[in-house]
Amino acid sequence: CLSMLAARALAADERTGEQIYRQQCALCHGAAGEGTKDHYGKPLIGDRPVAELATVIAETMPEDDPESCTGDDAQKVAAYIYDTFYSRAAQARKDRPRIELSRLTVRQYQNAVADLIGSFTPPGNWDEQRGLRAEYFKDRRFRDRALTRQDAMIDFDFGQSSPDNDKLAKDEFAIRWDGAVLAPETGEYEFIIKTQNGARLWVNDSQRPLIDAWVRSGTDIERRESMRLLGGRVYPLRLEFFKSKEGKETSASIALLWKPPHQVDQVIPQQNLSPNRVPMTFVVTTPFPPDDRSTGYERGTSVSKEWDEATTYAAIEVAGYVANNVQQLSGVSNTASDRQQRLREFCYRFAERAFRRPLSPDQKPFFVDRQFEGASSPETAVKQVVLLVLKSPRFLYREVSAGDLDQYDVASRISFALWDSPPDQPLLDAAASGQLNSHEQIARQAERMLGDLRSKAKVREFFHQWLRIDEIHDVSKDPELFPEFNETVLSDLRFSLDRFIDDVVWSEASDFRQLLLADWLYMNGRLAGTYGVDLPADAPFQKVSLDPQQRAGVLSHPFLLTGFAYHSTSSPIHRGVFISRSLLGRSLRPPPDAVTPLAPDLHPDLTTRERVLLQTSPMACRTCHDMINPLGLSLEHYDAIGRYRSQEKGRAIDAGGQYNTLAGETVAFAGVREMATFLANCPETHAAFVEQLFHHVVKQPVGAFGPDRLDELQNSFRGNEFNIRRLLVEITAASAQRL
Repeated sequence: CLSMLAARALAADERTGEQIYRQQCALCHGAAGEGTKDHYGKPLIGDRPVAELATVIAETMPEDDPESCTGDDAQKVAAYIYDTFYSRAAQARKDRPRIELSRLTVRQYQNAVADLIGSFTPPGNWDEQRGLRAEYFKDRRFRDRALTRQDAMIDFDFGQSSPDNDKLAKDEFAIRWDGAVLAPETGEYEFIIKTQNGARLWVNDSQRPLIDAWVRSGTDIERRESMRLLGGRVYPLRLEFFKSKEGKETSASIALLWKPPHQVDQVIPQQNLSPNRVPMTFVVTTPFPPDDRSTGYERGTSVSKEWDEATTYAAIEVAGYVANNVQQLSGVSNTASDRQQRLREFCYRFAERAFRRPLSPDQKPFFVDRQFEGASSPETAVKQVVLLVLKSPRFLYREVSAGDLDQYDVASRISFALWDSPPDQPLLDAAASGQLNSHEQIARQAERMLGDLRSKAKVREFFHQWLRIDEIHDVSKDPELFPEFNETVLSDLRFSLDRFIDDVVWSEASDFRQLLLADWLYMNGRLAGTYGVDLPADAPFQKVSLDPQQRAGVLSHPFLLTGFAYHSTSSPIHRGVFISRSLLGRSLRPPPDAVTPLAPDLHPDLTTRERVLLQTSPMACRTCHDMINPLGLSLEHYDAIGRYRSQEKGRAIDAGGQYNTLAGETVAFAGVREMATFLANCPETHAAFVEQLFHHVVKQPVGAFGPDRLDELQNSFRGNEFNIRRLLVEITAASAQRL
């Protein structure tokens, strides 16, 4: 009997990882790790190294007998799982990523239509000038101009005085401000006029005022209206204002404010205004269903009935606009003798720009000529052409196949990567002349296009996703603990973070590491007192240097620390999840059950660190929290609104943490500066950033462009001193070239 038991034990020791898996794991996880309906319904895929997998298996698996697979058996089965179906390389072998059939995302559709219409209007000019052109008149009917100047912003309280005592009377005058306004991101903008006098405002429409308060009734001095604007674009703006000696008001004042997405009312700042005239930008108002973001980035890989209906209604909206404005867009007079032929030529150009390539001999009659032959009027023909073109797959779809690309396909990949929009004329000209063949040729175009406002808006949108800024909303804090915190402070903090990101990305070095290591940020007077900065109470936003041991880039930015915190306490778990997922690119499964945090009042003697460790001590929690907690706890020097503190509950803060790298190394750090230094130099951080930026730019899986593409881009990123702008160029070139 002893010899038989010894033989069985020897046989068990000689089992392979595959044999162990099939005997002890496959019942719940499936033969190929796909999961089973009755037990574990999720596939076994992830990014833990073999050593961590072995530890999890030894401590928790199988669930009905967690001590039956330990030691060498756990190591063997972990290695088998990792190599066969768990790791990224195993997944690629099993199901190689491919470039997927892709329609325009909602944002791409809106941008494409805006630029398609805009290609038939004169270009706007956004140069270094800031503010608005101002004309001051002696009477309310704008007939006698007395003064012309450039005003930085519109926020004037003239009282009972004149704007210029030498040229204007104090009891009657009028002012017209003219120029353009830049929308930094896509969303709803609320424009606000505050005046006790008469005023009216036009935004992106020269015919119909957005706000008409020319004749006031009652005592209300504030008028506001909302409109949707696309980010990275400049819109015409005109404001007219008057004070009349016939009116009841003896004083005069005027302020032009807006409420941008996720912010509070504020005077439109000088940096968002230009004195130059620009053409209108057409913005589709048809509502679309949201795009799929289940993989972490917007994709156009699914087509629903709702999306198809939205494209139909949007095409009708665009067709109506084009038909109603065809004289201005085509440049063809209503009385021109050859009007019909010239409108037909306009429609050829419209279809070519929508399809991002010249029309073939068969396409001209199908999309254009037939519409003119049967239409009751040229305007009807134009409307029919626009409808047919905008419902065509040639407009609605970007990636139809992964086959050979021609030069126009390359041009479209470049422009959608950087602008989420079709190619401009220089890019189309390069395609027509065969100048998009090499990496160098594509890179030159990408470098040119990066200076465009549309690129800057798309890059800002990426950082909002990378830092999970859009997940931070409806933030409130305990008013007894944080009486200085309110919506205005939160809005200022978001603006501060945006300025910080812009400063790093568009600097000459564009050094990714500075996002994590910088010991400065932007503060104004409202924020200064709260966060220990010496500035006057009315100081505008400016760059301020801080103690490098207390602040380190985005990791310690108060906006993120505030967002990833509770109502009255910090949240190491939320902060740790952010670092794990966004900065290190680690995948985390949601907790099996909804867990309510332990209330601080129930454990008044415990610090936040002690309370979190107590709550996550069960074995079922430790699988993820052994990674999450040490990362989040390293930010414990910051309270629920991101202020630095050295003590909690009368005890010194313990901000020690650690991380087990994918290479199997355990790295310890004490506080934010040490962790920031580790992350800034960690290959995992670099790889995660490169991959997430690729997915945001290209909206296709990076593995579809070659099994080594991610490694190549990461090596290039390192070789270019982690220059973010250069990485954008390399991603664009890598995704645009033929496969």
